[in-house]
Amino acid sequence: MTDIINHQIRLAARPVGLPKPSDWNFTEEKVVEPAEGQLLVKVLYLSLDPAMRGWMNDAKSYIPPVGLGEVMRAGAIGKVIASKHPKFAVGDEVSGAFGVQEYALSDGKGLIKVSSKLAPLPVYLGTLGMPGMTAYFGILDVGELKEGDTVVVSGAAGAVGTVVGQIAKIKGCRVIGIAGGADKCEWLVKELGFDAAIDYKSEDVKKALREHCPKGMDVYFDNVGGDILDAALTQLARGARIVICGAISQYNNTTPVKGPSNYLSLLVNRASMKGMVVFDYADRYADAAKEMAGWMMAGKLKSREDIVEGLNTFPDTLLKLFKGENTGKLVLKVSKD
Repeated sequence: MTDIINHQIRLAARPVGLPKPSDWNFTEEKVVEPAEGQLLVKVLYLSLDPAMRGWMNDAKSYIPPVGLGEVMRAGAIGKVIASKHPKFAVGDEVSGAFGVQEYALSDGKGLIKVSSKLAPLPVYLGTLGMPGMTAYFGILDVGELKEGDTVVVSGAAGAVGTVVGQIAKIKGCRVIGIAGGADKCEWLVKELGFDAAIDYKSEDVKKALREHCPKGMDVYFDNVGGDILDAALTQLARGARIVICGAISQYNNTTPVKGPSNYLSLLVNRASMKGMVVFDYADRYADAAKEMAGWMMAGKLKSREDIVEGLNTFPDTLLKLFKGENTGKLVLKVSKD
């Protein structure tokens, strides 16, 4: 093991606006043998998520920020290559928060065994991973989804949005997605079965919502915040539920976050707006994954991964999220299986 070099990407500075190359340090160190109760994982795939931008800020949040000089936090899939842990053997495929690096030592806490025989490994970072869990609990528990609801989801072509829309269709709802670009919108309708899609880059979102939701929306699942959230607030049905999952349009602001000016619509429509963090549902992940895997096997739930290769591409690949360049789950392939 001492002959193996682990290449890592560490946070060098707190980004201002979009992260830039100088915010990262590329480092390397020798891999060490696992001690008793530890295992060594070779990282195969990294999950790139909008939440990573918030983890870089030195601010109070639902999880502590990444410290300067620390390996950048990231969920990942890997293979055990050495183990002195009773529950994990060499060859096991596992999911965990291994960070942006090629190898990771672990004490086994928080690790989940996965299997490439049941699904391609990147799927465990998307539909059967945190984005899928976020969509499942966000739309069903927080959104209190009911058959016949009219559902609108922003960031609809992203890792969470694609699953939200498909679950809503499975549950018998009418679904409208908001995404950027004609290709994404066409894919949502023709491939994923959304009833309609709004291209925020070329359409007036507020006007389009009036056309597609003449009686208002029952559930709005928000991944972007900003102007699109404000537009959605104007078209609520009575008793509507708004799920605040993310606000990717605001993460790289150098000015204060833009709050919703149309919030009084909540009062008029007796509507509710609630934030959700997926970690609150950790004790139910297994049940959710089992149900979603069943939907996938039945052809009711589709998964799409946008895979980029090379650990050294991480700084640029991460920016794809904030430029709207990915469709489906953005994954970084670190090394071959």
